[in-house]
Amino acid sequence: MHAGQELTGPLLVERARALQPLVRAHAERADAERRLPLELVRALAQAGLFRIAVARAQGGAEAEPREQILAIEAISAADGAAGWTLMIGIESLGIASGTLRADVAEELIGKNPEVIFSAALNPLGRATPVEGGVRVTGRWPFASGCQHSDWFWGQCIAEGEAQPRLLEVLIPRADYRVIDTWNVAGLRGSGSHDVAVEDLFVPERLITRVSSERARESGPLFRFPVFSRLAYNKVGVATGIARAAIDDFVALASAKVPRAMTVPLRERHHAQASVAEAETRLRSARAFVFEAIDEVWQETLAGRPATPLQRALVQLACSQAVAACARAVELVHAAAGTSANFVASPLERRMRDVHAVGQHIMVSPALVEPASRVLLGLESRTVFF
Repeated sequence: MHAGQELTGPLLVERARALQPLVRAHAERADAERRLPLELVRALAQAGLFRIAVARAQGGAEAEPREQILAIEAISAADGAAGWTLMIGIESLGIASGTLRADVAEELIGKNPEVIFSAALNPLGRATPVEGGVRVTGRWPFASGCQHSDWFWGQCIAEGEAQPRLLEVLIPRADYRVIDTWNVAGLRGSGSHDVAVEDLFVPERLITRVSSERARESGPLFRFPVFSRLAYNKVGVATGIARAAIDDFVALASAKVPRAMTVPLRERHHAQASVAEAETRLRSARAFVFEAIDEVWQETLAGRPATPLQRALVQLACSQAVAACARAVELVHAAAGTSANFVASPLERRMRDVHAVGQHIMVSPALVEPASRVLLGLESRTVFF
């Protein structure tokens, strides 16, 4: 990592944009190998990008939500899978930095500026309490970046107690097994394979309880609603992909002369209408997200908790933005004609990747209805907001 320079949100956004040519250069290889090349991972880590949401106490930027989105968006515009993998690393490392015991966070994160976490915060592990910690058996799917991460953070259900409870365990790379399951179409390069452990002892110092305890860090980022954090960064992946797809189409439409025409594709009315609608959908959705998260951020800075309506609006903005981005890519993909159907076309990969983003629960269309219930003065009927 760059020595002697304090990390800030604007600095890391600038570095993310500067890395776009390198990310683009590795995109095809990442897609083919179903994981990010290690030299690209190292470049992202050395630039400090995984630390944009890490607590300042551990040498991170502790950047505001808007800046996190912009950094993820920049990498995603170069390659959606790289942006997704970075996003998961940012979330897991950032939240863990404010949740782990202070001395553990300093040892694992503060003293190791290029450390990388992966995570699967779904309770698919079983943890049996024993003296000094727990014994864990579990298998977690969708562990993006698990092959190159130094630590995996997995959620478990504690067994053998009167009331089952949730906890998370931090497991070093040497102690977990990666099961090759990521044979997919979209976001292929994210390496989102399964992670498994069997009867592994995890000491108490490496156990967190995100769902039942407040973060140890007290800065505004760690008081921002955690499920809103898990939603807004997915948007950065989708908006980055959509931005790149529109730019790809503009370049194609300027050069391609369709069959039976004597002028470039950009002279065709359908191409003009498609790019106009795509641009409108992307910019409108992005603006709604920034408006909703900025409102909650200002409340957080003022020391006030976000209201149910504010949290619902963040969720609505995020879910609808990802859907809008998918539609924007569909529009320019269709207007490109057969050119976009070839694997060599960047639009082909953008189409696959953007639809995969919307399959994540935190930006799923399934959360639009709970948000709309809150708008109507009803209970959301979801744990997310």
